Amino acid sequence: MEFGGFTNEDFDVFLIDGLEARMDALKMSIRPKLEQLGKYYAPSLSALTGDEMFVHVAKHARRTINPPKDTWVAFANNPRGYKMLPHFQIGLWNTHLFVWFAIIYEAPQKEVIAERFSKKASKIYKEIPKDFSWSLDHTRPETISHQQLTKSDLLGQFERLKTIKKAELLCGYTIERDKVIALGAEGLLTQIEDVFNKVTPLYKIAQNTK
Repeated sequence: MEFGGFTNEDFDVFLIDGLEARMDALKMSIRPKLEQLGKYYAPSLSALTGDEMFVHVAKHARRTINPPKDTWVAFANNPRGYKMLPHFQIGLWNTHLFVWFAIIYEAPQKEVIAERFSKKASKIYKEIPKDFSWSLDHTRPETISHQQLTKSDLLGQFERLKTIKKAELLCGYTIERDKVIALGAEGLLTQIEDVFNKVTPLYKIAQNTK
């Protein structure tokens, strides 16, 4: 089965009341599409990064009361997990789709990675496209536009990642739901591929291979 793009109904899953009802809808409509995206992008991300990338579709298994407000597929160079590693994500909130390179709080190498980012701050600041965004918390939909940042702001984000235990840093691109639907499957696949190309240098800096 080929990826057919996302629909209004997919985004509206996050408006369904109740954990069980939302999870049932998520498993039926969104998860198969995330699995398809996982199979589609794992080979190209492996080629881009030089590391074999394994697919991890969010299961939300620990939830007992609150239904998930977003969901995603992640790619990391470990078959057992991704949260402790620099990784990539594609996912949905009710309002938009996101494509991220991510360092989240579980990553034990955060301080070292932040130091590597700081040393390459000028390069990162110049090469990340202006319409890309940063996130300081993967559990919230709010983002910071790259074009709003000064180089000093960016260094501050790297310092925060280094010094605050729960700090996170994600960089990538968000697409409003109406545009996701308008792009269709082929347009969306091309857009996501382009984002991965643009954020892979961050992965290589994090891994100290660039």
